[in-house]
Amino acid sequence: MAFTAELWGAIAPIWVAIRRHPFLAGLTVGSLPRETFRFYAVQDALYLREFARALSLAAARAPEDDWIVMFNEHAVGALRVERALHEGFFREFGLSPAEVAATPLAPTNLAYTSYLLAVAYGAPYHEAIAALLPCYWIYWEVGRELERAGSPDPLYARWIRTYASAEFGDIVRGVLDATEHAAATRPPGEREAMRRHFVTTSRYEWMFWEMGYRRETWPV
Repeated sequence: MAFTAELWGAIAPIWVAIRRHPFLAGLTVGSLPRETFRFYAVQDALYLREFARALSLAAARAPEDDWIVMFNEHAVGALRVERALHEGFFREFGLSPAEVAATPLAPTNLAYTSYLLAVAYGAPYHEAIAALLPCYWIYWEVGRELERAGSPDPLYARWIRTYASAEFGDIVRGVLDATEHAAATRPPGEREAMRRHFVTTSRYEWMFWEMGYRRETWPV
């Protein structure tokens, strides 16, 4: 069995919980309140800034030239391509880039990005790529699942198409291949460390949907 298949099997209950989350159900039926999506989109834009930093750290430590190029390109994409998607949403919401940048990270967002940066900076490369993988893979799977259902809301349908697209699928496949190669020569203990990071950040992916749905703020 491919190592990435083992990873996906390890998060089976988490994936079920993500797929059933009311945030995603609201996207497909068009019932998700605009204010909820606005909160999520702002936090996601802030997340991507930190995710790009983690990708750059992974690129700097990657052992293969192709992976150095790939992760640097993905860091640029996170800041340019997805920023364009979010800024389209923000124009509809009447938000300026300065207002978005001045928004504090919600508690879950800060915890998730801090974890990614800590692993990307301090853990071996093979662990870093495993920690980064769920953000790619889960969004692709979510996009493909939701595209089958569609959405009557044009704004939500645009979001779904982005992550269901063939272009995004090609990006995810590249990271999956890099993960397989990174794990191929690792002993069982190191592969288990990769699995732990993958499961942890997959949990954070569920928590991110929950954060958006509840419009999470700092309690004190």
